[in-house]
Amino acid sequence: MSDAPDPLDGLVVGAEEASVTFAVRAQPRSSREAIEGVREGALRVALTAPPVEGEANAALVALLAKVLGVPKRDVAVIAGTANRSKRVRVSGLTTELVRARLAAAIKPPR
Repeated sequence: MSDAPDPLDGLVVGAEEASVTFAVRAQPRSSREAIEGVREGALRVALTAPPVEGEANAALVALLAKVLGVPKRDVAVIAGTANRSKRVRVSGLTTELVRARLAAAIKPPR
């Protein structure tokens, strides 16, 4: 076993019927797109898209789908579409798989 700290410590990934949900804190208009870690119980995600006309939400869905290895149709923003604090649902994956893939994708902020 590794003694390395869990990069997703504090992130609650809830299981529902055939999906998982978790909180996201989006940072639109960033210089890069990256998953930066967890802060205050939410996954911090930097997005280059501006927060207008759903562009940041679409960029968030695309980034999470790519990182998690699922089609974009399996990722949905289910709450907070007009806020930086959001709730996301991912279909077709287990909580363990979501946590493992998100942890592998974390790039600390510059």
